[in-house]
Amino acid sequence: MTVTQTRLSLPVLDLGKLAEPAGADEFVAELRDATAGYGFFYLEGHGIPGELQQQVIEVARQFFALPEADKLALDKLNSPHYRGYSRLGGELTRGQVDWREQVDMGAELPALTGAEATEDWATLVGPNQWPDAVLPKFRVIFTAWAAQLERVAWRLLRAWLRSLGQAEDLLDAQFIPANQLIKVVRYPARSGAQSSQGVGAHKDGGVLTLLFVEPGKGGLEVEKDGQWIAAPPIPDALIVNIGEMLEVATNGYLKATNHRVIASDTERISVPYFFNPNYGTTFPTWELPAEFAARAPGITQDPLNPIHASYGHNVMKSRIRSHPDVAERHHPHLIDKYRTP
Repeated sequence: MTVTQTRLSLPVLDLGKLAEPAGADEFVAELRDATAGYGFFYLEGHGIPGELQQQVIEVARQFFALPEADKLALDKLNSPHYRGYSRLGGELTRGQVDWREQVDMGAELPALTGAEATEDWATLVGPNQWPDAVLPKFRVIFTAWAAQLERVAWRLLRAWLRSLGQAEDLLDAQFIPANQLIKVVRYPARSGAQSSQGVGAHKDGGVLTLLFVEPGKGGLEVEKDGQWIAAPPIPDALIVNIGEMLEVATNGYLKATNHRVIASDTERISVPYFFNPNYGTTFPTWELPAEFAARAPGITQDPLNPIHASYGHNVMKSRIRSHPDVAERHHPHLIDKYRTP
C-alpha cells in the first residue's frame, strides 16, 4: 500500500437535488457513480440543523471529560449486547489496538429470550447504557441526532435502489423499523511513540454509514486503487460510505471500501451512524440492469474477512473480533466460530 494521496479527493454530492425535478435524476446517477468508483463521498444539502451539529460535538466532549469512574459505569464489558463505553485501547481491528475511546448506542430494545434468542445475532439485541445520572442531555441530543440521520439515510437508500434499477421500497420490510447504531468516538492527540492507528483498515459490515466529524479535524483515509486518499471533513457535509451488504446485493458492482483513521497531533471527535436492516436479513443478489451487471466482478474474496450474506452473521463477525473481552465474558461459545482464520 502506498503513502497517502493528497491529489485525489472524494466526490461531493448535494442531497438537495432530490427535491428538484431537474436534479433528482442527476443526483441518482452521481450517487451510483460515486459508490461504484469510490464507495465513499461527501454529502451536502442534508438539512441537519447547524445548532444540533454543534450540540453533538459539545455533549460528546462533556462525556469524555467525565471522571473515569462515571464513564466506566457504562463499561461495555457489562453489556452482553456490545453497548456502552470502551476505554482507550479497548477495541481491536484485525488484532491490533485502536487508539480511541467511544460509546456505542443501538436500537433501544429489550433483550431477546426463549425461541427468539436461538440465533447467534440475538445477542446483539438489547438495551443501551446511558449516562443519565451524570449527563442526562447525552441521551436527549443523540436521540434527536438519530432521528435526523435516519431521515437522511432513508432518502439515500431509496435513491440507491432507484439508481440500481430496483424498486425504491424493495427493502422496506427489512428496514422498518431501522436497525441503527451510533458510535461517539474520541481520538486523543498522538504523543511520543504511540502507534498511529486511530482505527485500523477495515470495511463496514452493513449497508450504509453516515459520518459526522468535528470540523477542521482530519485523520480519515479511504483506500482507492492501492493508494490512501485523505478525507478531511468539509463544512456542513457528512461523509457517506456503503458496507458489505450492498456489495453482496450487487455482486460486487458496488464495493465496500477499506478505510482507516490515522492518529494526529490534535484531539478529534467523530460520530458514525450506521443504518442497517434487522439482524435476520439475508441479502440476495439483485438482478441489475445489463450495463451494471457486466461490470460486477463478484464479491471480494478475503480469507481474513469473509463477507456473509446474512447481516446478523456479518455483524457477529465484527463484534467478536473487535471486542473479544465482551465475547469472553458473555458469549465464549461463539468465539471459535467467528475467530479470524
